[in-house]
Amino acid sequence: MNKITLPALAILILAQSPAYAINDKYRKQLEQSGCTQVSETQGCDIHKSKAENAKAGFSNPAADSSTAQTPYAGQWVAKSDSGATVATIRIDAKEQVWVNGKRVNAKRTDGTLQFRQGKITFTIQGDRRLTGEDYWTDSDAGTKGPIEIE
Repeated sequence: MNKITLPALAILILAQSPAYAINDKYRKQLEQSGCTQVSETQGCDIHKSKAENAKAGFSNPAADSSTAQTPYAGQWVAKSDSGATVATIRIDAKEQVWVNGKRVNAKRTDGTLQFRQGKITFTIQGDRRLTGEDYWTDSDAGTKGPIEIE
């Protein structure tokens, strides 16, 4: 039975064509109007311009994110428990990170920006309303400390 069922199931899965939610014309109307499918159900008119819809209180936050300031941007200082500086961190508007003047790779993970330099991992919370959530950990020494914005 398995000799027939598994190949038949594989063929069925491969033969299915993807379903697309919107057609090209509708997508262009959404782009031109600045609406999303959700905002359209809330009254955004796809037959009006972005400016007209923005005046009516509708905007597409995903499209507007290029001008938005990242919550991570700024000068940061990682401190030890004794108050000594462990590292100075600079993050620009494009979320490029420098630790002690050296460029490091960063990634967004679960609402935070995380990056490493050597054995130290730095974690900065994206929600600036949360305090005390920015920290560094040294996996080699087993130490941890706060990161503060300057």
